[in-house]
Amino acid sequence: MAKQYIEDQLFDKKDFANEQLEKGEYDHCKFLHCNFNEANLIDIVFANCEFVGCDLSMANITKTGFREVKFIDSKLMGLRFENCNPFLFSVAFENCILNHSSFYGIKILATQFVHSQLIEVDFTECSLAGSVFSQCDLSGAIFDHTNLEKVDFRTATNFSINPSLNSLKKAKFTMPYVVGLLKSFDIIIEN
Repeated sequence: MAKQYIEDQLFDKKDFANEQLEKGEYDHCKFLHCNFNEANLIDIVFANCEFVGCDLSMANITKTGFREVKFIDSKLMGLRFENCNPFLFSVAFENCILNHSSFYGIKILATQFVHSQLIEVDFTECSLAGSVFSQCDLSGAIFDHTNLEKVDFRTATNFSINPSLNSLKKAKFTMPYVVGLLKSFDIIIEN
Protein backbone atom coordinates (compact mmCIF):
# COMPACT_ATOMS: atom_id res chain seq x y z
CA MET A 1 0.00 0.00 0.00
CA ALA A 2 1.51 3.34 -1.08
CA LYS A 3 1.97 5.98 1.56
CA GLN A 4 0.26 9.32 1.17
CA TYR A 5 2.33 12.42 0.41
CA ILE A 6 0.89 15.56 2.00
CA GLU A 7 2.52 18.91 1.20
CA ASP A 8 2.00 22.52 2.36
CA GLN A 9 -1.05 21.74 4.50
CA LEU A 10 -2.23 23.54 7.62
CA PHE A 11 -3.72 21.43 10.40
CA ASP A 12 -5.46 23.66 12.96
CA LYS A 13 -6.88 22.43 16.30
CA LYS A 14 -7.11 18.81 15.18
CA ASP A 15 -7.42 16.05 17.78
CA PHE A 16 -5.18 13.21 16.62
CA ALA A 17 -5.47 11.53 20.02
CA ASN A 18 -8.93 10.35 18.96
CA GLU A 19 -8.63 10.46 15.16
CA GLN A 20 -5.62 8.72 13.59
CA LEU A 21 -3.32 10.96 11.53
CA GLU A 22 -3.15 9.45 8.06
CA LYS A 23 0.04 7.46 7.50
CA GLY A 24 2.39 9.07 5.03
CA GLU A 25 4.97 11.80 4.54
CA TYR A 26 4.13 15.35 5.59
CA ASP A 27 6.32 17.95 3.88
CA HIS A 28 6.28 21.67 4.75
CA CYS A 29 3.13 21.22 6.84
CA LYS A 30 2.14 23.26 9.88
CA PHE A 31 0.32 21.83 12.88
CA LEU A 32 -1.30 24.53 15.06
CA HIS A 33 -2.73 23.71 18.50
CA CYS A 34 -3.18 20.03 17.63
CA ASN A 35 -3.51 17.24 20.18
CA PHE A 36 -1.26 14.22 19.62
CA ASN A 37 -1.37 13.12 23.29
CA GLU A 38 -0.70 9.34 23.31
CA ALA A 39 -1.28 9.32 19.52
CA ASN A 40 0.09 6.63 17.23
CA LEU A 41 2.65 8.30 14.93
CA ILE A 42 4.44 5.07 14.02
CA ASP A 43 6.22 5.16 10.67
CA ILE A 44 5.02 8.68 9.73
CA VAL A 45 7.55 11.13 8.25
CA PHE A 46 7.51 14.85 9.02
CA ALA A 47 9.89 16.87 6.82
CA ASN A 48 10.35 20.65 7.17
CA CYS A 49 7.27 20.80 9.41
CA GLU A 50 6.35 23.05 12.34
CA PHE A 51 4.38 22.07 15.42
CA VAL A 52 3.10 25.18 17.22
CA GLY A 53 1.17 24.96 20.49
CA CYS A 54 0.77 21.19 20.13
CA ASP A 55 0.70 18.41 22.74
CA LEU A 56 2.66 15.34 21.66
CA SER A 57 3.09 13.95 25.18
CA MET A 58 3.43 10.18 25.38
CA ALA A 59 2.91 9.79 21.61
CA ASN A 60 4.27 6.61 20.05
CA ILE A 61 7.05 7.85 17.76
CA THR A 62 8.54 4.47 16.84
CA LYS A 63 10.09 4.72 13.36
CA THR A 64 8.72 8.27 13.05
CA GLY A 65 10.84 10.51 10.85
CA PHE A 66 11.53 14.05 12.08
CA ARG A 67 13.56 15.83 9.40
CA GLU A 68 14.18 19.55 9.91
CA VAL A 69 11.20 19.80 12.29
CA LYS A 70 10.57 22.74 14.64
CA PHE A 71 8.55 22.47 17.84
CA ILE A 72 7.37 25.80 19.25
CA ASP A 73 5.29 26.35 22.43
CA SER A 74 4.62 22.60 22.54
CA LYS A 75 4.50 19.79 25.12
CA LEU A 76 6.59 16.71 24.30
CA MET A 77 6.62 14.93 27.65
CA GLY A 78 7.74 11.32 27.92
CA LEU A 79 8.81 10.89 24.29
CA ARG A 80 11.38 8.22 23.34
CA PHE A 81 13.29 9.96 20.54
CA GLU A 82 15.73 7.03 20.31
CA ASN A 83 12.89 5.01 18.76
CA CYS A 84 12.55 7.48 15.86
CA ASN A 85 13.82 6.86 12.36
CA PRO A 86 17.44 8.12 12.51
CA PHE A 87 17.59 8.98 8.78
CA LEU A 88 18.11 12.78 8.47
CA PHE A 89 16.84 13.23 12.06
CA SER A 90 16.89 16.96 12.85
CA VAL A 91 14.77 18.86 15.37
CA ALA A 92 14.67 22.23 17.14
CA PHE A 93 12.74 23.23 20.24
CA GLU A 94 11.59 26.68 21.33
CA ASN A 95 9.56 27.31 24.49
CA CYS A 96 8.78 23.60 24.84
CA ILE A 97 8.29 21.17 27.72
CA LEU A 98 10.26 17.96 27.13
CA ASN A 99 10.21 16.62 30.70
CA HIS A 100 10.89 12.88 31.13
CA SER A 101 11.77 12.41 27.45
CA SER A 102 14.75 10.40 26.22
CA PHE A 103 17.39 10.90 23.53
CA TYR A 104 19.35 7.81 24.62
CA GLY A 105 22.25 7.02 22.31
CA ILE A 106 21.25 9.16 19.32
CA LYS A 107 23.05 11.89 17.36
CA ILE A 108 21.36 15.27 17.57
CA LEU A 109 24.19 17.50 16.47
CA ALA A 110 23.81 21.30 16.56
CA THR A 111 20.31 21.09 18.02
CA GLN A 112 18.66 24.26 19.33
CA PHE A 113 16.92 24.02 22.71
CA VAL A 114 15.59 27.53 23.47
CA HIS A 115 13.58 28.62 26.56
CA SER A 116 12.65 24.99 27.16
CA GLN A 117 12.09 22.75 30.15
CA LEU A 118 14.12 19.52 30.03
CA ILE A 119 13.51 18.15 33.51
CA GLU A 120 14.81 14.59 33.94
CA VAL A 121 15.54 14.19 30.22
CA ASP A 122 17.91 11.31 29.43
CA PHE A 123 20.87 12.24 27.20
CA THR A 124 22.88 9.10 28.06
CA GLU A 125 25.38 8.15 25.32
CA CYS A 126 23.91 10.88 23.11
CA SER A 127 25.96 13.07 20.80
CA LEU A 128 24.92 16.71 21.27
CA ALA A 129 28.06 18.29 19.77
CA GLY A 130 27.50 21.91 18.76
CA SER A 131 24.05 22.13 20.37
CA VAL A 132 22.69 25.11 22.30
CA PHE A 133 20.72 25.08 25.56
CA SER A 134 19.55 28.70 25.71
CA GLN A 135 17.71 29.54 28.94
CA CYS A 136 16.75 25.92 29.53
CA ASP A 137 16.00 24.20 32.83
CA LEU A 138 17.98 20.94 32.96
CA SER A 139 16.97 19.82 36.48
CA GLY A 140 17.70 16.12 36.84
CA ALA A 141 18.76 15.74 33.19
CA ILE A 142 21.06 12.76 32.74
CA PHE A 143 24.40 13.25 30.98
CA ASP A 144 26.33 9.97 31.06
CA HIS A 145 29.00 9.25 28.42
CA THR A 146 27.49 12.09 26.40
CA ASN A 147 29.36 14.04 23.73
CA LEU A 148 28.96 17.67 24.81
CA GLU A 149 31.78 19.12 22.71
CA LYS A 150 31.15 22.75 21.74
CA VAL A 151 27.74 22.72 23.47
CA ASP A 152 26.58 26.13 24.70
CA PHE A 153 25.35 25.94 28.31
CA ARG A 154 25.96 29.64 29.05
CA THR A 155 22.35 30.42 30.01
CA ALA A 156 21.22 26.88 30.99
CA THR A 157 20.31 26.28 34.62
CA ASN A 158 20.10 23.42 37.13
CA PHE A 159 22.32 21.01 35.22
CA SER A 160 24.64 18.49 36.81
CA ILE A 161 27.36 17.16 34.54
CA ASN A 162 30.25 14.98 35.63
CA PRO A 163 33.28 16.13 33.58
CA SER A 164 35.00 12.76 34.06
CA LEU A 165 32.11 10.86 32.41
CA ASN A 166 31.34 13.22 29.51
CA SER A 167 33.25 14.85 26.68
CA LEU A 168 33.19 18.64 27.28
CA LYS A 169 35.91 19.94 24.97
CA LYS A 170 35.21 23.61 24.08
CA ALA A 171 31.78 23.54 25.78
CA LYS A 172 30.68 27.00 26.97
CA PHE A 173 29.61 27.85 30.52
CA THR A 174 29.14 31.02 32.57
CA MET A 175 29.27 31.86 36.24
CA PRO A 176 27.49 30.98 38.47
CA TYR A 177 26.02 28.07 36.49
CA VAL A 178 29.41 26.42 35.96
CA VAL A 179 29.08 24.95 39.47
CA GLY A 180 26.85 22.33 37.82
CA LEU A 181 30.10 20.70 36.73
CA LEU A 182 31.13 20.22 40.36
CA LYS A 183 27.92 18.77 41.86
CA SER A 184 28.94 15.18 41.08
CA PHE A 185 32.09 15.59 43.21
CA ASP A 186 30.03 16.27 46.37
CA ILE A 187 32.21 19.23 47.37
CA ILE A 188 31.20 22.29 49.34
CA ILE A 189 31.42 25.67 47.59
CA GLU A 190 31.06 28.85 49.63
CA ASN A 191 30.88 32.51 48.63
